[in-house]
Amino acid sequence: MISTKIKRILVPLDGSKNSLKGLDMAIGLARKFDGIIIGICVIYAAPRSEFIGRGAVEKGSFEKIKKFMNDSKTRAAQNGIVFKEKILYGDIGYHIVKFAHSKKNRIDLIVIGSRGQGMARGMFFGSVSHHVLHASSVPVLVVK
Repeated sequence: MISTKIKRILVPLDGSKNSLKGLDMAIGLARKFDGIIIGICVIYAAPRSEFIGRGAVEKGSFEKIKKFMNDSKTRAAQNGIVFKEKILYGDIGYHIVKFAHSKKNRIDLIVIGSRGQGMARGMFFGSVSHHVLHASSVPVLVVK
């Protein structure tokens, strides 16, 4: 039995089946503990150069991300769960952990899929979930 209250659950989302499994697990936990979900999508942004600015993400990709986040919000709402979204740019694992560690965000738990977009099929952990699991001081639940 978990004695800690889990009110604010961070769920990294990237459009993969595993991130949806993480979302579904988070929805179940949020229902049990009367919590909310913060869905976070970090768009990988290569370091800036004089040739490539921050806006190098294709417009179509950003629109797909927004649609996925809206679909995730609807999925949570259908289960009576408040869903807030955050889209960031940069190193994915780093920004997930940084967001979770911020005192203003008050994250109680990170629920992350074991593998995201484009990971090799035989890998148990993707590089992002591996980084988050080892770098976070916030409890992490990895969903396979």
